[in-house]
Amino acid sequence: MAHAASPQRAGYTPSVAGPIQHALPIGTPRLSAETATELFLADAKVAAWLRRYPPHPVTEATDTQGIWTVDVFSGAAGEIATGTVEDSTGGVTSAWTGPQVAWQMARGAPGAFGGVRINSYEVWLAFCAVFLFGLLDWRRPLSLRNADLLMMLSFSVSLWFFNRGNIFAAMPLAYPGLLWLLARCLWVGISDRPPRGSIVWPTWVLVALTVFLIGFRIGLNVQTSNVIDVGYSGVIGAYLIAHEESPYGNFPIEGNLPKCGPADASGNVSDRVQTNGRCETADAEGDTYGSFAYEAYLPALAVFGWSGKWDSLPAAHATSILWDLICIAGLWMVGRRYGGTRLAAALAFAWVAWPFSQYASNSNTNDMIQPAVLVWAFYFAGSPFLRGGLTALSSLTKFASLIVVPLWFGYPSLRGRRNQALFVCGFAIAGALSLSVLLFDPSVWQALRTFVHRTFGYQLGRAAPFSLWDWRQYHAKGLPNLHWVQRLLQVALVIGALALGRWPARRSPLRLAAFTAALLVGFELVLTYWIYLYLPWFFPFAAFALIAWRPSRRADSVRADAPSPGAALAPA
Repeated sequence: MAHAASPQRAGYTPSVAGPIQHALPIGTPRLSAETATELFLADAKVAAWLRRYPPHPVTEATDTQGIWTVDVFSGAAGEIATGTVEDSTGGVTSAWTGPQVAWQMARGAPGAFGGVRINSYEVWLAFCAVFLFGLLDWRRPLSLRNADLLMMLSFSVSLWFFNRGNIFAAMPLAYPGLLWLLARCLWVGISDRPPRGSIVWPTWVLVALTVFLIGFRIGLNVQTSNVIDVGYSGVIGAYLIAHEESPYGNFPIEGNLPKCGPADASGNVSDRVQTNGRCETADAEGDTYGSFAYEAYLPALAVFGWSGKWDSLPAAHATSILWDLICIAGLWMVGRRYGGTRLAAALAFAWVAWPFSQYASNSNTNDMIQPAVLVWAFYFAGSPFLRGGLTALSSLTKFASLIVVPLWFGYPSLRGRRNQALFVCGFAIAGALSLSVLLFDPSVWQALRTFVHRTFGYQLGRAAPFSLWDWRQYHAKGLPNLHWVQRLLQVALVIGALALGRWPARRSPLRLAAFTAALLVGFELVLTYWIYLYLPWFFPFAAFALIAWRPSRRADSVRADAPSPGAALAPA
């Protein structure tokens, strides 16, 4: 984040002080480029980062209306630091180093994702407290089940550092929670036994809290949230589809198009007159998601429309709220099917009380759509055709869902050839219907190539500092090259996903949920670009496997008087 320093702190006293300042003509720089550079390099934050590189870096300093911008370069690492120095005082007014140079989201701003309110201590900690209050097993405080709850909240520590621009502390702190949940979900799936524990509160208490939190969450979204580029992309894609254009390769760009809006703080104008004659805010890399990630915005677009600008975007807010409610309804129905009203209340409550689901909702991204669709696929798991179709739509929202296809293909038994055929048919038909937006292009083959290039090509080739795997791009001492570890883990994940397509021969709903959560957690573990908005992808299934199952004498049931989940979901 921005780091200020006085001339005294930087170890420099301006030589143009006192009467000499008044002798200078108005607009004349008081500092030279060399002096501004020395001040910037002497800043504590900049100096600490530069110690990772060889001495004598290449520097540039330019003066613009009394503000010096200093850029620092070092060989293969490229630009390693940038910032500003105030000409009149010699103070360093901003200093960005390492990943903060190229990534504004690495600079630390508590309101950048979700707005200031959800990131405030009082709101965030209130969500955490309610989550623990409702779900802790107060009779067995040292149980693994309670540890699971704490680990689901442990990402808050990582987020705290992220909001302060400390990427090299934030990212490692996310992995303990992911590894814990991976191990626990694998254990539950392999043993096919729910963890011991119970929820102490009556069902009506959970229902009342859930209803209250739903209203509170909607209020947070409507009044205090923001729309990041992902939500803006969803609205643009829906607009293109509604006007019978493929979203791939047709997003608004800057290029050499005529300007039609004001400049931002950096002097850049993003509002350009597009080839369709409309003044639209550019979003050149917004067409990198699956087709359903845009189609899901169509209902809200029909109601609220789109002005062409990155304004308040009510269609994005409405879509986020809608799919949040769809996910809550799906969790309620899943709970009703597999364990009755008490399990339904526990699952719905877990989602609405967990702060990271609201973090994604308040950021108004498409990250609520994927888990919502997959939860409903889980509800219809007994219908292989619907299970396959909904899995396809989830995969065409976030490609992460593709990792669970082998597992879901073989539910509930590998001996059900007819069921597997129906799953494939459902998957193929739903996928084809969603991808039919490519038919809007004159050449279907060219449209398909554009789709693959803009989605898989972009996502697989993405470089980012938001994981442990790509830090070597900064060529700095102390930052390891872990790409080879990442590749090994990615291969292991694919092998594991394929293995779960063949084993176990029979899988209960508990196993299906636990292994689904494990695969999605594993997928996030090996991503180069990872962010807290992705946590809701796996949470519904981790909650089903680790939180809401009550103790029972029967390993495959939720209640002693409930039917076996495997029997409840067996296809007719």
